Amino acid sequence: MPKFLASVCLVVVLLGGCNGQPSIPQDVKSNIIVRVDKGITPSIVVGYIDGDSTYYYSYGVKSVETKEPVNEYSVYEIGSISKTFTAILLANMAVKGQAKLNDPVQNYLPPGVTAPTRNGTVIRLVNLSNHTSSLPRMPDNFPSANPANPFADYSEKMVYEFLNSYQLTRDVNTQYEYSNYAAGLLGLVLSTRNGKSYEDFMTDVIARPLGMENTAISLTPNMTKNLAIGHQDEKPVSNWDIISLAGAGGIRSTTVDMITYVRANMGITKSELYPAMELTHKNTRGNDANPLVGLGWHITKSDAGEIVWHNGGTGGYRTFAGFIKNGSKGAVVMTNSVVSIDDIGMHLLNPKAPLVDPDPPKIEEVEVSTKILETYVGKYELMKDFVLTVTLEGNQLNVQATAQPKFPVFAKSENVFFYKVVQAQLTFNKNSKGEIESVTLFQNGQQVNGKRMKE
Repeated sequence: MPKFLASVCLVVVLLGGCNGQPSIPQDVKSNIIVRVDKGITPSIVVGYIDGDSTYYYSYGVKSVETKEPVNEYSVYEIGSISKTFTAILLANMAVKGQAKLNDPVQNYLPPGVTAPTRNGTVIRLVNLSNHTSSLPRMPDNFPSANPANPFADYSEKMVYEFLNSYQLTRDVNTQYEYSNYAAGLLGLVLSTRNGKSYEDFMTDVIARPLGMENTAISLTPNMTKNLAIGHQDEKPVSNWDIISLAGAGGIRSTTVDMITYVRANMGITKSELYPAMELTHKNTRGNDANPLVGLGWHITKSDAGEIVWHNGGTGGYRTFAGFIKNGSKGAVVMTNSVVSIDDIGMHLLNPKAPLVDPDPPKIEEVEVSTKILETYVGKYELMKDFVLTVTLEGNQLNVQATAQPKFPVFAKSENVFFYKVVQAQLTFNKNSKGEIESVTLFQNGQQVNGKRMKE
């Protein structure tokens, strides 16, 4: 596998350049170098906040074709981190008395559009933001004109047509189900209420006041010049143009701008938006819920404190942004491939969170018949609100965890499968009748068993 031509850039902000001060941990830098040199991803750029100081580290290239090196000003699609921007727009309206979190979404819809209800319960704005609306992950009226850019032809009219026709399958606010559609709908109704496009609304309220000059949905000439091209399987892929559901994942940005965004969320950078940002960090679900969700942001308890975070993924990018609540550490990680970099972000915030080994021992794949693979298809509940959905496409078994992208798994034996994007394995377990009754996930030295759910 050919290595990507790579370059390194380390900048210490607020300390006057590289001067021997502590910076990004060496284990993170070494891990990134191996990932890029092994061809796992063309590039990774990291921004790291430690108290009053901010550090950047970049390694790799914008494109495997041009070999132009990346830096902290390179532009990436941030995907679902856009949902946190949408949440702040909602919270800002709430802080200013222009909306209430518990307002029914019906109050924000155009004439002729009716939001579904169930057992007398309506969908409220907060439900769209914290994934408890009971609306599905994706609408089913997506056009298939361009699979390489799937959102480009999904119109505002289609958004509302789907809402008009959808019947809820469970009560609102009873279960977490990650929904791109719900977050996109929230961005659409809020921007419409303010008489603007989502991009203009987001720019006016968040990007421009914070000085995020290269954060937008439409690429400016400068952003185009600095664009890191998305990749999948070491090949360049098309950018995704997400317009009508922009609030779910349409924003592009740089590591510098996203560090500005995280610093503002942490309150390090003073901003009039901080009361709204702080509101988005508060858990909106029960204390025993899994996962904990504020508005847009997810909340994870750790040895280092509560981590407020979100990741993102589009056709050729993966991103991470997060920080320690009431703490001094924040992190942004960007890559122009579909391989997750969440572990890097989490490790920067909590050193006890392990880094994925980018050079694990090679596992030999074996062939498993389609007939056997079909017996594994289904849903497995590992814990409350966290389900593995197993599907089969041709002879390829795929697994999608709640709130995560779908990834292929590969057979190590007839019933043991492994991921290539992370170090994790799945074992499918039979009962006394020879039926598949559960799956066991092995990851990071832990194992979790999930019972098969009834159809």
